[in-house]
Amino acid sequence: MGPGGSEQDDDGGDRALLSAHVSGSPDAFEQLIRLHRDRLYAVAVRTLGDREEAADALQDALLSAFRAAPSYRGEAKVTTWLHRVVVNACLDRARRRAVRPTVPLPAQLPAEQRDRLGERETAIEVTAALADLPIEQRLAIVLVDLQGLGVDEAAHVLGVPSGTVKSRRSRGRARLAVALGHLRNPETPAAVPPTTAPEGGTA
Repeated sequence: MGPGGSEQDDDGGDRALLSAHVSGSPDAFEQLIRLHRDRLYAVAVRTLGDREEAADALQDALLSAFRAAPSYRGEAKVTTWLHRVVVNACLDRARRRAVRPTVPLPAQLPAEQRDRLGERETAIEVTAALADLPIEQRLAIVLVDLQGLGVDEAAHVLGVPSGTVKSRRSRGRARLAVALGHLRNPETPAAVPPTTAPEGGTA
């Protein structure tokens, strides 16, 4: 982003708030998180596939970020650093509990809008297909396709090379295309994605 870009300006404000927090401001961290909580929560929900698990993971992440703020060295944007803390919290929770992600049902389903029922069901199917991906592939898609991060930024969040993000994203999108192909052609039954071995560090 060039000089004067809005993202750079936003990051300057984020850095100022984080610095103020490290210097002892009692409100700076809360202000910083208020700016980004919705996006961070969305990452947690789409990674874990469960709203309660995501809320718990986000709380873990925010506590970690609060404590680790003095270690922030500015190599990446503050939002990138926060994303990484949230992703790590989600991965820790997923590994610790070793529970298959569940698909959250909509909190409210407007009964008076019957025409939206199909849209909701489709959204649930998409969420289920996303949750069925290996978590490495799911994170690549969540960060790049759903959160709008660049591949290089997503790579920094995940701590892997950019090529690894591209590979995981490509594999995940291919699996989603198979799993959701019936949505494009309703006469085609839903396919079961092939089982693959766990990915290695360069998958």
